[in-house]
Amino acid sequence: MALLKAFKGLRPPVKISRDLASRPYDVLNSMEAREEAKGNEYSLLHIIKPEIDFPVGIDEHEPAVYEKARENFEKFRANGWLVQDNEEYLYIYAQTMNGKTQYGIVGCAGVEDYLDGIIRKHELTRKDKEEDRMKHVRITYANMEPVFFTYPAVKEIDVIVDGIVKAQKSEYDFTSNDGIGHQFWVIKDKSTIEKIINLFAKVPFTYVADGHHRTAAAALVGNEKKKNNPNHSGKEEYNFFPCGSFSR
Repeated sequence: MALLKAFKGLRPPVKISRDLASRPYDVLNSMEAREEAKGNEYSLLHIIKPEIDFPVGIDEHEPAVYEKARENFEKFRANGWLVQDNEEYLYIYAQTMNGKTQYGIVGCAGVEDYLDGIIRKHELTRKDKEEDRMKHVRITYANMEPVFFTYPAVKEIDVIVDGIVKAQKSEYDFTSNDGIGHQFWVIKDKSTIEKIINLFAKVPFTYVADGHHRTAAAALVGNEKKKNNPNHSGKEEYNFFPCGSFSR
């Protein structure tokens, strides 16, 4: 059965959330990323596509580029552009396109679920692309982009989500340049978190809808750390990685 875990998310202040949000690292090339982040010091692209902070033409796989990702990540945290929640929460993320809204639970998936095939994939991954994101995870000690999962709907979870989004004001609410609406809620009630986690345990499999290489990288680095830790307990943060899971 699938694992869902609450975690202490890293989130931006509301006033810069629209500027910080970006498209995934692998849907735009370096030149497109430069243009998208031009004049925007808050853009997450400075962390997930750090070659944009070097002269045009640099090899994005240079060690200095990965080091820049770490440096920029530390800068974002030091400047208060990414702030970690004090408690472990679950979150709700909604996207609206052409008048249709889909809601997903944001939490952590388990590395072991990926290795054991509970997290299902429909694409083959390339070793070079896996290694690129693995280097990024290793140097930042973070998974900067939650992956997009889908799962067989659990009616009770859908009811809980529906109740929260109707009763609670969203933490973030903005429309990005591509016309997609984004909303985000924080679930802080411990009993609700526990209930969702227990209900999610009924899910036999989850499916990677987008982010195969990021999922593989998170799982493979987590497995590396497990093998290199003689005192491994299974509770370490490297055993989990963030995902947004949308019911179908």
